Amino acid sequence: MTRSELIEQLAQNKFISIRAAEAVVNELFDSMADTLIAGGRIEIRGFGSFEIREYEGYTGRNPKSGLEVSVKPKKTPFFKTGKELKERVLSVK
Repeated sequence: MTRSELIEQLAQNKFISIRAAEAVVNELFDSMADTLIAGGRIEIRGFGSFEIREYEGYTGRNPKSGLEVSVKPKKTPFFKTGKELKERVLSVK
């Protein structure tokens, strides 16, 4: 499902305009991104949780040339599936 499909489905299911649905979806995603940027954690019961994982820098290898390269420390978003969502997906045949 794409962002625009989500907006359309929300507008149809809740009988609101596309513009209003787009504002809701944008505000939700912006709030989630701001929380993660600030180092917070997002937990949606029954769905899953989002958090930022920090990785140390290390020395790796360029797979093409085989030369050693320095990989800088980084942060990346991580999603952990909730129990209810996992069970719903596994129960579909």
